[in-house]
Amino acid sequence: MTAVIVYGLKNCDSCRAARRYLEERAFRYEFRDVRADGFSDAELDRWIAALGWEALLNRKSRTWRELPEADRSGLDAAKARALLKAHPTLLKRPVVDATRGTVTAGWTPEVRKALQAVL
Repeated sequence: MTAVIVYGLKNCDSCRAARRYLEERAFRYEFRDVRADGFSDAELDRWIAALGWEALLNRKSRTWRELPEADRSGLDAAKARALLKAHPTLLKRPVVDATRGTVTAGWTPEVRKALQAVL
């Protein structure tokens, strides 16, 4: 079983950096392209429980900017979850899901430090 699953987009710079980071350290991982492969309701619910919907929703993305104002306003957990399911590219990338229970979103020094502790 793969200990780490990286969810993102194959052309995303942050996702490429995360994959390179794992490869340089010889960590086995599986990459899932959220546009091509999607993600399950159970996966999304686990990420929301671990991080909160606010941390998962990428409000700097092109997809976010192209959404109608009605979709972007009045956000709550249910509406954000529905948006993430309808538009997987709204996910802050990469989401790294380590089967030991650690879930991270984005690719910052803090994320790398958190992953070092569990990988």
